[in-house]
Amino acid sequence: MKKTALVIMAAGIGSRFGKGIKQLEPVGPSGEIIMDYSIHDALEAGFNKIVFVIRRDLEEDFKRIIGERIEKIAEVAYAYQELDDLPEGFTKPENRTKPWGTGQAVLCAKEVLQEPFAVINADDYYGKEPFVKLHEYLVQEHSAPEGVQPICMAGFVLGNTLSDNGGVTRGICRTDKDGNLIGIDETSNIVRTEQGAAVQTEEGLTSVDQNSLVSMNMWGFQPEFLELLKEGFVEFLSKLDPKEAKGEYLLPIYVDELLQAKKGQVRVLPTQSIWFGVTYQEDKASVVEAFKKLIADGVYDADLYA
Repeated sequence: MKKTALVIMAAGIGSRFGKGIKQLEPVGPSGEIIMDYSIHDALEAGFNKIVFVIRRDLEEDFKRIIGERIEKIAEVAYAYQELDDLPEGFTKPENRTKPWGTGQAVLCAKEVLQEPFAVINADDYYGKEPFVKLHEYLVQEHSAPEGVQPICMAGFVLGNTLSDNGGVTRGICRTDKDGNLIGIDETSNIVRTEQGAAVQTEEGLTSVDQNSLVSMNMWGFQPEFLELLKEGFVEFLSKLDPKEAKGEYLLPIYVDELLQAKKGQVRVLPTQSIWFGVTYQEDKASVVEAFKKLIADGVYDADLYA
């Protein structure tokens, strides 16, 4: 079987583990966190390597809480996202306090990735179907035009990604008749309504199609993409004001730049999976209940690693 990796972006976890860190909040009956379920689903779909992108100062605690457990069932590698991990000729602004965004997070894994790979957030639950679809795409041969990167992205139904506790930001996808991405419209403050979904502003509610496909930062790439990502980071830093302390090199924005420059072709893989995430503290209770139902329905065992 062709080797494939799952890259989990976990460097955004706070400096203190435990209480208050949403990525490490138990949501399963045996103390499982959301990452446990994503890894379980990825391995079941055929992925055979897990890459954790973390901060180096959290390495010991991270390995104790989840890494050592996963090392018993799969090949594991670690990559470290650091403020000063920059291309030659660049230095971090003195007042910058956070890493450089999801683009840099994936780029940090360049040395441990030689195979096709998927990328996910540590604190999002995606469901089984999108892992299967991404894996199937990644192990296929693709006939993209020369110089064009074949990329895939899981497309979630907007109505399956909303919170009952407040507005969310979603990237609403525009696709052509073949299911290839044309563009993503970042839309803020989308709320659930009796009719489906709407954008909430000071002027009121503007209806939006709840059946639209949205991006939840779940991507699939070939290893050659990493060289492009490296070039893009240099370009991003070159354009950045040296005193800018908050600019971020974001994966969706760079993918869109490739798309517009006709250097990338993005296949949107529709999924009916329900997305869970702890966007608000109040979301945790509903996420816990959702996992209880999945276990009752036989989707998962009560003890995931029994």
